[in-house]
Amino acid sequence: MVETPQCNSTFLRPTFFILTGIPGLGGAQAWLTFMFGPMYLLALLGNGALLTLVRKDSTLHQPMFLLLVTLAATDLGLATSIAPGLLAVLGLGPRPVPYTACLVQMFFVHALTAVESGVLFAMACDRAVAVGRPLHYPVLVTKARVGYAALALALKAVAIVVPFPLLVARFEHFCAKTIGHAYCAHMAVVELVVGNTRANNLYGLALSLAISGVDILGITGSYGLIAHAVLRLPTREARAKAFGTCSSHICVILAFYVPGLFSFLTHRFGRHTVPKPVHVLLSNVYLLLPPALNPLIYGARTKQIRDQLLEMFMFRKSQF
Repeated sequence: MVETPQCNSTFLRPTFFILTGIPGLGGAQAWLTFMFGPMYLLALLGNGALLTLVRKDSTLHQPMFLLLVTLAATDLGLATSIAPGLLAVLGLGPRPVPYTACLVQMFFVHALTAVESGVLFAMACDRAVAVGRPLHYPVLVTKARVGYAALALALKAVAIVVPFPLLVARFEHFCAKTIGHAYCAHMAVVELVVGNTRANNLYGLALSLAISGVDILGITGSYGLIAHAVLRLPTREARAKAFGTCSSHICVILAFYVPGLFSFLTHRFGRHTVPKPVHVLLSNVYLLLPPALNPLIYGARTKQIRDQLLEMFMFRKSQF
């Protein structure tokens, strides 16, 4: 039986929790607004620009760019689900969050993370088909299939993440109402529970492995097929061009999974060696860094988007 640590006192389910931000930093954490604030601004402006650009330009209504739109919309939702509250806590100090709002935030943070991981897997499959079977690409990858894939990813995320808030909502007694975190992460709330939390711990671990593990295996397999197809091309120039079409996606994968895996490993296996402030800081960086970097990566490394952005800015400049 897995029980939470013994409490000096217990009380019934609170009407609100108190988010403290980064534990142990006190007033110094206000300086972190100068890191997370620009991240959130970049996420809003960059992903908003991508969504606007693809919506207005009919030449970009292709499967690859529709997947990019799905990624941008997910990034906007993910960043907005934590950044306003995070900046408020860092800048103004601990703040209350209603119990129901805490569960809602918990759902959206974990669901959108699952969607983002799934979209990266779908984009890897798209690149595998584009490089491995270019002549069949227009038939195999269509706008309708991209739409179905996005809908399936959303439904899957909802189905597998709904148990998170439900598993927390079943508890009636808590040790405290102060969460040592900047947002309502599932395990941060579970630490306050009085009772058997085995189901929460096992489901959290299983879900992390199932989502990230399966998607990482799928991405690895897709790039294995891509590497096999690239190595069969006759010239170095052809190989460089084919692999260049995947460079943006590789950068986005690294931006998402590297801090994510590091955060996961430090939480699961480094609790006694990695200070809690470091873990909380990493978990926030993991959620805000990819939404800020992704539009920059695709804007800089994807010729069609780069050209359209330059054309749009030059047109606006000429108007003045």
